[in-house]
Amino acid sequence: MPELPDKCCLIAVDTLAEPILLHLKLPAAANVEAALAAARERLREIPLDWEHAATGIWGIRCERAAVPRDGDRIEVYRALPADPRQRRRQRAQLKRPVR
Repeated sequence: MPELPDKCCLIAVDTLAEPILLHLKLPAAANVEAALAAARERLREIPLDWEHAATGIWGIRCERAAVPRDGDRIEVYRALPADPRQRRRQRAQLKRPVR
């Protein structure tokens, strides 16, 4: 069986300071989990929950078993510090006049 050519993927990691983009060359059969493992080796200093962070391909959430295609952008999302709906409710409560 002939060996499949490698693929190039872009890993986008959202950090508090700024987004980080990393180009990786991966085996053709590599899944998102393998891509994250390769990125983690190169981005050791980034404080990120690599094991539990949500992932996506081109802005669509995906499982770590998903196999990206050549040229895909694999995204690693950080957790929100608070629920946006709850924060909106709190701000609205502060603006209401006291009865």
